Amino acid sequence: MSELAFDSVSVRYGGRRGLTAVDGVSLTVPAGKVVGLVGESGSGKSTLARAAVGLSPVSAGRVLLGGVDVRKLPRRRPLQMVFQDPYSSLNPRMTIGESIAEAMPRGTDRAAEVARLLELVNLDPERATHLPGQLSGGQRQRVALARALAGRPEALIADEITSALDVSVQGAVLNLVRSVQRQLGLSMLFISHNLAVIRYLSDFVAVMYLGRIVEAGPAEQVLADPQHPYTRDLLDAAPSAHKSLFDAEPGATADAEPPDPHYPPAGCRYHPRCPVGPLVRSDREICLQADPAEDSAPRRHASACHFAESGQKKAAPHSARNRC
Repeated sequence: MSELAFDSVSVRYGGRRGLTAVDGVSLTVPAGKVVGLVGESGSGKSTLARAAVGLSPVSAGRVLLGGVDVRKLPRRRPLQMVFQDPYSSLNPRMTIGESIAEAMPRGTDRAAEVARLLELVNLDPERATHLPGQLSGGQRQRVALARALAGRPEALIADEITSALDVSVQGAVLNLVRSVQRQLGLSMLFISHNLAVIRYLSDFVAVMYLGRIVEAGPAEQVLADPQHPYTRDLLDAAPSAHKSLFDAEPGATADAEPPDPHYPPAGCRYHPRCPVGPLVRSDREICLQADPAEDSAPRRHASACHFAESGQKKAAPHSARNRC
């Protein structure tokens, strides 16, 4: 499997005065590992994923797979994506078998490979003759996963793939994803707004806010000792012993509304919502003036916070790439 790397990637819409949905993101998914990308709705997670597979324009920077710019890869890219909505990701007029076979390289014994992939995602191979309308949401998402695997990817992006499913089937799909990833050794970027899900699946965690990565590192370290106030707020909103694994609400991090992404705040982008920032602590005017993302590399987890601990205290410093 190959390393997937985002090298200072930006995605802009509407020209210079438009929306910068992704702003200079550098992030590495190591070969054979799972990086969980977490953040509330509108943070830019899905836009980053779509940029990787060519569905959103990359305004600056590069997306690299195994060191090669994905824009230079062949049409059947070794980078595949499973989308959020299982009801719109499959052609309703094509059978399940036809949808899966469409993604296969030439020369493949399609019938045998379709059967193998359906078994891999725990579906009866006889489902190959069915139309998507005959399947449940969970079954369709399994088919979407099989279709992505049919392209024999070296890396896989999964974008909120359980959020549209009933709670009763979310756990089964997550177990399947974890099993398939380990069995095939896939490099995977797993996107979710739910830190409990990220914790369950991921080797590494990256936290995204208003188009930028604000903290990244090994999952155990980031979740046990978060350095950015936004990460701590997300953890506070995550399920506890009294709440279901899948019941955390997206965006339940602060009472204040997120800033307008067309006009991000000066200084630290989180300061209008930060519970320990200048609205609470008058001695922290630096948060209003200086962007902490510009010198985040020496801090623990490359945290984009002026008051995060130095990486020299408890952990080795991360590079500016947020190499997880």
